[in-house]
Amino acid sequence: MTMAPGTAATGRALTTAAVLTGTYQRLAACCEALDARVAAPGPAAPGQLDGAELAENPAALDAFVGAEAARIRERHGRAPRGDVAASRALHGYLWTVGLLMSGAWYLERRVPRVHPREVRLDPSAGTFEVLPASGFACLPDDPAAGLPGTRVLGHEEALRAELRAAVADHVRPLLAAAGPYVRRGPRALWGMVTDDLVSGIWYLGRALGEEERAIAAATELLPAGLPPFPGGAAFRVLHGAEGRRYPTRTRLGCCLYYTLEPAQACLTCPRTCDAERVRRLDADG
Repeated sequence: MTMAPGTAATGRALTTAAVLTGTYQRLAACCEALDARVAAPGPAAPGQLDGAELAENPAALDAFVGAEAARIRERHGRAPRGDVAASRALHGYLWTVGLLMSGAWYLERRVPRVHPREVRLDPSAGTFEVLPASGFACLPDDPAAGLPGTRVLGHEEALRAELRAAVADHVRPLLAAAGPYVRRGPRALWGMVTDDLVSGIWYLGRALGEEERAIAAATELLPAGLPPFPGGAAFRVLHGAEGRRYPTRTRLGCCLYYTLEPAQACLTCPRTCDAERVRRLDADG
């Protein structure tokens, strides 16, 4: 039997859930920073929340933000402002969920429609689980294209449009709920989504040793601002010592990490000038 990429034979009929399980497992193996695993069927574990609860239940969102504030106190030795804790918690969610969808697209040209209830998280540990339950979109030549639960799209741009829509539909309710916590308006919130979507693909490419391909893929996905995303990937190249070339981009918004470590803002932060980026990149070799 010919198996879809990223899926192991199990001796039973192949399903979209089995295909997505293989995809997510491959993605997690590639990405050390992706703290997510495939959830077992059944009810959530005690203490877990899901993405829909974060958007619908203020107590769940309070617990999510409060757990992030506790982690920040432990790691950085200082209590964060409320909007900083909320921004860091939201950033972690957006990056993780965005990469679960964009990683499947990047690795295997499949776009899962992850419902918020299919994302489970442990606020105290900061870990995520995903239920591979909602099927996926793919191209006609995908070995899994004939499975129930797949949507076959005609070409690459249709698949990119599906990824943009899948991410936007997933995060929209959470952005509405989290806006007052992070004290930012809709454009800034969607800028966060854009940044985390692009940076997830970039990170995956670097992890696989194919940064240029990942940059090209992210640029094709977001060549410019495509509503609701307010800007594009917008990569550029900086030139360092001895002819070194450093791909970079400037985030559309600030993740507020500099409030925790004032001496070292992120390399893609709007607060970090190109000269400082080159200095730090050259120093890292």
